[in-house]
Amino acid sequence: MSLDLKRAASEPISSVDMLVAGFRAAEKPRGAHRLGLEHEKFIYPVGSAEPPTYDGAQGVGALLNRVSTAGYTPFRETPESPVIALQRGGATISLEPGGQLELSGSPFVTAREAHAENLTHLSEVSTAAEALGLRLVFLGYRPFGTTAQMPWMPKTRYLIMRRTLPERGRLALNMMLMTSTGQVSLDWADEADCVRKTVVVARLAPLMNALYANSPIVEGKPSGYMSFRNRVWDEVDPTRCGYLPAFFDGSFSYQAYVEWALDAPLLFLRRNNEYLYPKMTFRQLLKDGFEGKPPDLNDWTDHLSTLFPEVRLKTVVEVRGADCVNPAMTGALAALWRGILYDATALEEAERLLPKLSYADHLSFHDTARREGLAGRMGSQELHRLAAEMVAISRRGLERLDALDAPLLEPLAEVAASGRSPAQAVLEAWEKNPRPEALLDGFGR
Repeated sequence: MSLDLKRAASEPISSVDMLVAGFRAAEKPRGAHRLGLEHEKFIYPVGSAEPPTYDGAQGVGALLNRVSTAGYTPFRETPESPVIALQRGGATISLEPGGQLELSGSPFVTAREAHAENLTHLSEVSTAAEALGLRLVFLGYRPFGTTAQMPWMPKTRYLIMRRTLPERGRLALNMMLMTSTGQVSLDWADEADCVRKTVVVARLAPLMNALYANSPIVEGKPSGYMSFRNRVWDEVDPTRCGYLPAFFDGSFSYQAYVEWALDAPLLFLRRNNEYLYPKMTFRQLLKDGFEGKPPDLNDWTDHLSTLFPEVRLKTVVEVRGADCVNPAMTGALAALWRGILYDATALEEAERLLPKLSYADHLSFHDTARREGLAGRMGSQELHRLAAEMVAISRRGLERLDALDAPLLEPLAEVAASGRSPAQAVLEAWEKNPRPEALLDGFGR
């Protein structure tokens, strides 16, 4: 997705085949495959559980301005508008709606390169934050406060989504304002490779969610979920979130993803440097046009960026199911999926790890994982043992690909072996000292 409010000229869409061709154009030779790491995190003032606004001496804007001195180029939607992102090389630091700070990292061959970039980023941001009396907090959901108490960042896209998305689901604003995640993006070689990787990620996503579940506290009390962040997505918009049934019945393809995306309602349409809200699906837009003109490929790119399945296709496969966790676990996320998806033997082993579930049975498995974390079971099998084997498959894959990435999996292997999702430590810290400031201090830097 472009950061820019303005739209460059783009080719009109004349057929659904053009949209399918877009995914085919994203294919890359296996030797050119890369991975990218994204890491969101919360910002709080030291000693406070009240998130900062954009403005002010301790505001998120002041933090961006201070970080920008490390060689970043500030980005504004217009010359007069506030800074909403920073760019340096292939990396972008951007703002989520409630002031969550996200690094969208550069594409790298190895997981350790992506991890090193994130560590540099965190060091720069932490230094800048400390000077302003702020700190970073690594949790998947804000443990205190409500959406009504949260600040909003001055980004035009969020202004329109703030109005349109809540029409689709009761917890849409919770997703925008209260959640933080870690993500990995990976490449594919051809359609068959894309299908295999996407389906494997979808089938293993509940195990990853259990390994990374780190959001058990909501409004100052246990939510009943190890990953409440993941639970929120159930009530954002069922037409654009969750899993595609095609992931599980053998019918997934470029065409299947396009057809699914076409039936999701538009959240916005950019025209003349403004965000508009025509209440129609993309399929209707393609059929009827808007103001006498057909949609163009920029409209489709915007639309793809507003779809939120557990595994998302754009020009890469995006793995989206992990809560925000500490830096070491975030580096392990990149290593986990490099080892599984980029080694042929590991990919085959991962395909055999779990029984092939129906769509309905997979949803039940998914709910168990986010509710109970690694303490849950799938039938007679303990999730922590399945998760440990998933990590072991990745390790073997990395040892064949690039043994230097394998040590990044150590913290993830320890979590799996313990049988305790990160959320267990959050719950124990809260029970020991339920003061908001103490809990945030315990999971910050």
